[in-house]
Amino acid sequence: MILDDSDRPAAEYEELATALEDLREEVATEQIRDSRLEGLFDEATTSNPNLWNTVTAFIDVEDGEAVVTEESKLAQGKWAPEIVDDCDAMVTVDINYGQMPDDFKYTVVKKLDEKIETAKTEAAQAREE
Repeated sequence: MILDDSDRPAAEYEELATALEDLREEVATEQIRDSRLEGLFDEATTSNPNLWNTVTAFIDVEDGEAVVTEESKLAQGKWAPEIVDDCDAMVTVDINYGQMPDDFKYTVVKKLDEKIETAKTEAAQAREE
C-alpha cells in the first residue's frame, strides 16, 4: 500500500495502536516472565522505593512490533527530552516492592488501553485533517 504524505501520520498512529494492542494481549495472557515487559516488572517490584518512585519502559515500534528499548527508574524528576522524543510510547508504573504479577498486569493493561485509545483518536483526527 502506497501512502501519500497526508496519510502518513494516521498510518503511524494506527501502527502504534496495533503494536500496543499486541503487547497488551501478550501481557494479559502470558506469564509476565515470558513477556516483553518482564524488565519493567523486575524494576517495579525489586527497586528500593526509598530511592525510586517510578519506572518506565520506553517502547519503539519496529516493523509493526512494539519493542521495549529500555527500562529506566526515576526519582522525582522528568525525563530528558531526547529520551522521550526517541520513543513511540512509554509505560510508567509506580515502584511497588513485592507487587504480585497479577496486580502488575492489571495496572499495565489499563495503561496500555489508554495509550491505544489515544493512538486511535490521533489516527482518526489525522485522517480528518
